Amino acid sequence: MSSQVTAKAQSQDKLGTMPIGKLLVVMSVPMMISMLVQALYNTVDSMFVGHLSENALTAVSLAFPFQNVMTALGVGTGVGVNAMVSRKLGQGDRETAERTANIQLFLSACYTVLFVIIGLFFSRKFFELQTNVAEIIDYGEQYLSICTMFCVGVFYGQNLEKLLIATGNSVQSMICQASGAVLNMILDPLLIFGLGPFPALGVRGAAWATVIGQCFAAALAYFYNVRCNQATRFSIRKVLPDWKILRQVYAVGIPSMLTVCLNSVMSFGMNAIVLTFNTTAVAVYGVWLRLQYFAFMPVFGLNMGTISIYSYNFGAGNFPRIKKTLRLALLTGGAFTLAIALVYELLPSAMLGLFNASDFMLSIGVPALRICGISLLFGGLSQIYASSYQTMGYSGLSLLANACRQAFLPLPLAWLLSRTGVLGNVWFSLVISEIATCILSFFLSRFVMKQAQHKIEARLREA
Repeated sequence: MSSQVTAKAQSQDKLGTMPIGKLLVVMSVPMMISMLVQALYNTVDSMFVGHLSENALTAVSLAFPFQNVMTALGVGTGVGVNAMVSRKLGQGDRETAERTANIQLFLSACYTVLFVIIGLFFSRKFFELQTNVAEIIDYGEQYLSICTMFCVGVFYGQNLEKLLIATGNSVQSMICQASGAVLNMILDPLLIFGLGPFPALGVRGAAWATVIGQCFAAALAYFYNVRCNQATRFSIRKVLPDWKILRQVYAVGIPSMLTVCLNSVMSFGMNAIVLTFNTTAVAVYGVWLRLQYFAFMPVFGLNMGTISIYSYNFGAGNFPRIKKTLRLALLTGGAFTLAIALVYELLPSAMLGLFNASDFMLSIGVPALRICGISLLFGGLSQIYASSYQTMGYSGLSLLANACRQAFLPLPLAWLLSRTGVLGNVWFSLVISEIATCILSFFLSRFVMKQAQHKIEARLREA
């Protein structure tokens, strides 16, 4: 037992003592790898569905905003718990950290029940709001009803994986996410096309592969928390809500939830706008969302690692480490998104070919990918800035930046540009929005860093 305690202490001490460059690698690289694998399976999922038919790909694209809402609750709560647990451990308050970890189990159960009910009664209506093409509606209902009825893996997986990160076990979190993603990719062709002894389930097969992978990752994350997480222990007596803890968790988590939900609003709105041209444009936009998701996954993984570093050192009163973490995160995230943007600019036909794109889809998609690819670098930098706001107690600014990036700017711009009657003009709304938000995020970051430094200095003077 003493060796376990020592290991735990070393795991936590590294957040405050390990050189930032090395710490960023240790904390973020495993998460970046696991998020890339997750993005790959999300993309592969759509690739296999695209080989069924273009309408099947369109249906899965239209389902994306709804699935994003579920992801938003899981990610937002997980980020809030991550920040709270890391901060309390940095302050030496293990009891509150442990209560926070247990309360998230109760919250995940509530989310699961809610979306099972929603899935039972509203899956078909969701697609009927967006299109009158019967085949797309049928495909969409088949896919989304399964994803909602068995959504337990979404919520428990997100929360338990982020708890591993908060307690310094980022490698185990990577294994959980990657394992679920790999299982999904293996099951996709087997269940969609009926290979070997498996039945050919079509779009339903893609949904079953998704939920099985998610549930497997959640079960593995629970196992690793019980085995490797010595900082917080699960107890049925500690799962009921504590309103003080909930307020602090959601103060950090709600901006993340709303950020992902805004992405759903944007996807829903953009689908409606491009549908005025043709259904193929929706398939193109769906492909872009997958490719954008893949490009941003290294940034998301980077942010997950930095949140623990920011939170721990903010609690410990070490501002220089916070500032250096942000600087290195910007350089790393910028390099990744720039490299992926260049691939999309140079090989748009190859990217669309992965989704079995028709000649007509290529004629729309190639210029769309080249235009949208310009936005990746600016979007990646904006998200890195935003994650630092949340952990420093300025969640409202994080929400403001993300709202500008994902709703307030792109949707009105897209609608105005669609009035020109040229589909290609609509894609420029994404580029303009990302550039404007990146400029805003830079100035917000300067303000937040100054305020965080003042808070830490004042706290140290009082001590």
